[in-house]
Amino acid sequence: SLIFSITLVPLLCYFLLRKGVSDKENVVVRACKRFYRPSLAWALSHRGLLIAGAIALLGGSLFTLSRLGSEFLPELNEGTMWVNIYFPPGISVNETKRLASKVREILHDSEVVRTVTSKAGRPEDGTDPKPINMAEVFVDLKPPDEWPANLTREKLIEQFGKKLDALPGIEPSFSQPIRDNVLESISQIDGQIVIKVFGPDGDVLQDQTQKVLQAISSVRGVGRAYIDRAGRVPQLQIEVDRAKCARYGLNIADIQDVIETALGGKQATEVWEGEKKFAVVVRLREDQRQMDNIKNILVDTPGRQRIPLDQLAAISVREGSMNISREFGNRVMAVGVFIEGRDMGSLVAEMQDRVNRQIKLPPGYYVTWGGEFENQQRAMKRLALIVPVSVLLIFALLFNAFGSAKNAALILLNVPFALIGGIFALQLTGINLSVSAAIGFIALFGQAVLNGVVMVSYFNQLRDEGMGTYDAVVNGALVRLRTVLMTGTLAMLGLLPMALSHGIGSETQKPLAVVIIGGLITATLLTLFVLPAVYLLFAEKEAHVTRRSESTEWVAST
Repeated sequence: SLIFSITLVPLLCYFLLRKGVSDKENVVVRACKRFYRPSLAWALSHRGLLIAGAIALLGGSLFTLSRLGSEFLPELNEGTMWVNIYFPPGISVNETKRLASKVREILHDSEVVRTVTSKAGRPEDGTDPKPINMAEVFVDLKPPDEWPANLTREKLIEQFGKKLDALPGIEPSFSQPIRDNVLESISQIDGQIVIKVFGPDGDVLQDQTQKVLQAISSVRGVGRAYIDRAGRVPQLQIEVDRAKCARYGLNIADIQDVIETALGGKQATEVWEGEKKFAVVVRLREDQRQMDNIKNILVDTPGRQRIPLDQLAAISVREGSMNISREFGNRVMAVGVFIEGRDMGSLVAEMQDRVNRQIKLPPGYYVTWGGEFENQQRAMKRLALIVPVSVLLIFALLFNAFGSAKNAALILLNVPFALIGGIFALQLTGINLSVSAAIGFIALFGQAVLNGVVMVSYFNQLRDEGMGTYDAVVNGALVRLRTVLMTGTLAMLGLLPMALSHGIGSETQKPLAVVIIGGLITATLLTLFVLPAVYLLFAEKEAHVTRRSESTEWVAST
């Protein structure tokens, strides 16, 4: 657009605007000027009151900003649903199939559902390692225009939740395919907020993580909180007695080979079918792998004796952890939190306060907060660096263009005042402050600076031509009224469809559009009224300083 504006646009103006172009103003511009002329005169005669009012509005908007909710990005409506189901730990494969079939029947019993597909455990390629008690269900929904008038996504999730509660022992959570993958890619845990507890001892870690879960579960806005893979499952534990093995000339590896072959299976040979090769694995039959028969497995010794396994090892069934996770060399357990009816920023702040007040972690144990919250903090830190750098670069460009730090600072005064409309627009529409909204504020800075450049440059031009400061401000503002209104109105109309859209993907676009439209409303008004008043105030102070300097020089010369 910059290249076209300095190359193609002048050429088109030369060919198209040479003849038949009226210099008269249209009805809209004349009506705006009839209103603007007396309003500007009042604003210039009450400069102090106007500037104080603008500062009060800015203070009120900053106070409102501190009360706004915050989040990383608004939740995107993908038009589908992804349900994570947690069955009881230690559940059998057949029982998982039966319950998964019931879950599919329940979810499919809705007029807005097309198809339901489920998966339990890990896939054959092993890319998503999950135990058999964790199932994922994909629900393909009809387009929103085919839904009943009073049915929303939130109500549909509530209906599904109530129906699934009829199945004992399951814990469902509702998400969306892309969002679920993004959440897992952030911290490998299913949850918008992930609280990780680190520590050396597994039992103490389990106890402390349970305390964290109890502390945050009652916080308003916590839709669901759970400990990731916290269940305990029955495990067959075989503890080899080294002393008994030594009496028969056996070592630990000999016993392990027998157990591996008998229970897990070991490759004995290969079978070829044409160009395909298949491994042949040998192991005991299923009925021989039962607890009562395992102890009777015979182990060959160097002395050609065959000793039952229970004479060489202690065999028992005990409970054990379903999952042992480590990060950075430390054991870790995680709490996944799903948000419901509250913004992320205030929810995390309250949860952190509760954990800090109610839980005293032993030495060597600590808590980290991650998930989408971690991404939000990282993004805001980057914006906290980018925004000041951007403002500094804008100031440098303005100083280079005007050759005056005063004019550059005067134009930059438009930037904080442009925030007023954007902040109040977020408050009125109930939209949280997110990365998308922050980008809208950055774009708004450019528009505010552009309006300031248009006004101040023309004020300076009229003064250089010999016009008085007051007349230059009034005439310059009236001439630039059409330009300022056109740039602001066109930008707002261009973003209006984005702000009013309800289609798939509109959730991430709406905060940006709302911020810019709301900010342009106040930025345009402040440019037309506050900027001329501040310019006139600066010019009067400059003239006063100049007169004092000249009088001082005259007294010194006499």
